[in-house]
Amino acid sequence: MTSYVVHRKNVMEKNVSRHMYFHREIDQLKKMILNLGTLVEDRLRRACTLLETKDEGQAQAIMSEDWEIDDMEIRVEEECLKILALHQPVARDLRLIVSIIKINSELERIADIAVNIAKRILTINNCKTADFIFILDYQPMATKVLEMVKTSLDALVTEDAGLARKVFLMDDQVNRKRDAAYKTVMEEISRNSNNAACLVNIYLIARHLERIGDRANNIAEEVIYLVEGEIVRSSEDSH
Repeated sequence: MTSYVVHRKNVMEKNVSRHMYFHREIDQLKKMILNLGTLVEDRLRRACTLLETKDEGQAQAIMSEDWEIDDMEIRVEEECLKILALHQPVARDLRLIVSIIKINSELERIADIAVNIAKRILTINNCKTADFIFILDYQPMATKVLEMVKTSLDALVTEDAGLARKVFLMDDQVNRKRDAAYKTVMEEISRNSNNAACLVNIYLIARHLERIGDRANNIAEEVIYLVEGEIVRSSEDSH
């Protein structure tokens, strides 16, 4: 009887230890994805600032720093796979890890698009003529996209599905701004084809911003899945 009690006690202690270790790993994983989110937000904010400054040095810096995000994305994915293999989580813990894997990918894509914005600025600076005018003010659209990304990450931190759903409403506004940008650029090309290449690149910036909004939408969907266990797709356009 005594040996049985000792055995049971040892088993319970091992289970408690394993449980504590698992939750420490989960906490570390949450910190990693939030750190990645902070870095991506900063990279995106700097890319949006380029739309005003057209600063080539800053554009080059954004492009050269892209490896940092790629490296962090790989480390987050590896940590998720390690936890899945070692602990085989179920229920909400499993949903958390699945959500983080997907959000991790979305954040890396947002950073890639920020790099694309920087490349567009460099292309426009190199191809514009003396009389070229940057005909679109992208700050309202950029501000809304930044708000979408911030809101989706805030919803992740607070695990707030209601806050996540607010991102979907913002996406409609961003899509309307993209459509307006397309119309303006096409009208300008029809009036003055000399700067057609630059004007096309100006429109592509609107497309990049819209795709960032789509990525924020996808993050919001994953937050809802995490909190409610419900798979949500806000629109066909978001994927």
